[in-house]
Amino acid sequence: MSNPLNTRITDLLGCKYPIIQTAMGWVADPTLVAGTCNAGGFGFLAGATIPPEEMERDILRVKELTDKPFGVNFHMYQPNAAEIVDLVIKHGVRAVSYSRSPGPEFIKKLKDANVVCMPTVGLPKHAIKAVELGADAVTVQGGEGGGHTGSVPTTLLLPQVVDAVGDKVPVLGAGGFKDGRGLLAAMSYGADGIAMGTRFLLTKESPVPEATKARYIDCKNPGEIVVSTAMDGLPQRMIMNKVLRELESASALKKLIIALRNGLAFRKFTGASLFGLLKSAMAMTKSGDLTLAQAIMSANAPMIIQKAMVDGQPDEGVLPSGQVAGVIDQLLSCEELITQIVAEAEAGLQRFSVGASSARESSSAGQTPTA
Repeated sequence: MSNPLNTRITDLLGCKYPIIQTAMGWVADPTLVAGTCNAGGFGFLAGATIPPEEMERDILRVKELTDKPFGVNFHMYQPNAAEIVDLVIKHGVRAVSYSRSPGPEFIKKLKDANVVCMPTVGLPKHAIKAVELGADAVTVQGGEGGGHTGSVPTTLLLPQVVDAVGDKVPVLGAGGFKDGRGLLAAMSYGADGIAMGTRFLLTKESPVPEATKARYIDCKNPGEIVVSTAMDGLPQRMIMNKVLRELESASALKKLIIALRNGLAFRKFTGASLFGLLKSAMAMTKSGDLTLAQAIMSANAPMIIQKAMVDGQPDEGVLPSGQVAGVIDQLLSCEELITQIVAEAEAGLQRFSVGASSARESSSAGQTPTA
């Protein structure tokens, strides 16, 4: 009998289990990615918050730490997108993930090189468009998810996307997942697996400083993890703290000044030219989902997040988080986490099987033989 945890996504990505670690900026480093892959999942390396010269170094480091396939995440509008595409192809990276403003020319180049393209979407119409552009699988994130998110909960959004494109490509559920029960729930909706960010952020392999991890663990109320547009003009789910309160109360002019300052700091960090950053901002507006002001404000995100995720100052930076952080109470290794998820899922499948068999036996026993 085939293993129900072997799905279209495990076949496509070459991983053992349908458990995907998403690429969080400043968080999804080679150690976390390799830890996920060695445990049987599939990890994505963050490529949106890294200087170009360090991208190849990190890809090679992942390959030193694991012989399993892995992926790279990036924005197709970022200044060094073409370089990342070339590096992915050069080093035989299995998959890429991306979100807003997909570049058709990049998708074609990647697919021609047999790289799996896996965008993250937030609405059925976005999933349909992604598949039309060549996506090999889609991850759909419901409103419970961290970072940029929508308003529709995963329980409603996931089956809609499965109905829209699930007959064509594998669909992964994201937003609110942390255990084997969640994996089974997603699969019951027709998904081929789950993708998790916050749960992998809170693992032993995660590079996030302990002070910041402790702030996440200390958040015991999912209601404290709110959606705000204060940082970049788009809905983004974060743990409420001092910095977020200040941003929410700031005037539009002050927000723009902060964004420009952070944009210049990010330009210096990545080595991108000012023209390159402005070109990226313009590209982000092409889909019609962003105004130019919102695109400029998006420069806030990397540098403010860095304060918490790299510098270990959770009260001086913002804390992107899925609501699931409010119900996570321990740090596990990637091996422990994935082993636990699989064990819970397999136990759940066994219960369903036993329950179904008992129901069939009861039904048969209750039938009256006919002459």
